[in-house]
Amino acid sequence: MIQADNKPIFMRPGHCAGDLLEAPAWTVIEESPGLVVIDAHIPDQVLNPRQQLFGGFTGTYVDMMAIYTLRTLYPYREDFWITTINMRIDYLEPVLGPRMIMRGELINQGRSTSLISVTFLDEQGTKLVYSLVTLKRVDRRVTDTSPV
Repeated sequence: MIQADNKPIFMRPGHCAGDLLEAPAWTVIEESPGLVVIDAHIPDQVLNPRQQLFGGFTGTYVDMMAIYTLRTLYPYREDFWITTINMRIDYLEPVLGPRMIMRGELINQGRSTSLISVTFLDEQGTKLVYSLVTLKRVDRRVTDTSPV
């Protein structure tokens, strides 16, 4: 996680998905290798007409949490990417906000793939969303990104 004024923040501005979800304003509650717990508000632009988190944006939150959870296992480096290869989301209750707690936790780590769980909770601790994400770590040095 990035430090700003001695306060850990989830990410700096400039990431399109993070900016949409207003991630720079999230608060890191807990961080350790393989675990990230975040207090996040739900911005108006991701609400449906019922004033609930629109289900289509849930995957964006899940993806960001899973990737950053896996990144806690490695020192900051530019020599690899993390890509999502599978995501399952169970919607247990509507996400009403205005805040939610998100918990990302490493379930299993292999050589190149890892399984991460991401859970959304309301302020009373009720589980709202449960997801499992399979991520793959890709070495940038051997990835050919040149046009064919």
